[in-house]
Amino acid sequence: METVTHGHVLARFGHALSDPTRARLLLALREAPGYPAELADLLGVTRQNLSNHLACLRGCGLVVAVPEGRRTRYELADSRIRHALTDLLGLVLAVDPAACPDAADQDCC
Repeated sequence: METVTHGHVLARFGHALSDPTRARLLLALREAPGYPAELADLLGVTRQNLSNHLACLRGCGLVVAVPEGRRTRYELADSRIRHALTDLLGLVLAVDPAACPDAADQDCC
């Protein structure tokens, strides 16, 4: 296991949230732990796609896999992640479309 600095923690969290499917997956796990097949159905993605996103989130240290017999349950690695996501959802952002007129084409905010 590797311990990372505050900057790296934020970068990993940002990377996880930068993909809409991973963001939705984190929000689903914020509500309750889940199993891959059920999470894939909930998010409307393939099991392979979900597996790739879960691997990314595990690699970022945000999600853990908990073996349960022949199944594996996934959950947030730390309860503070749930609180952080809740806090982020409570933010009100003042978006200025003029600041990035090519947002749709450039995949920025």
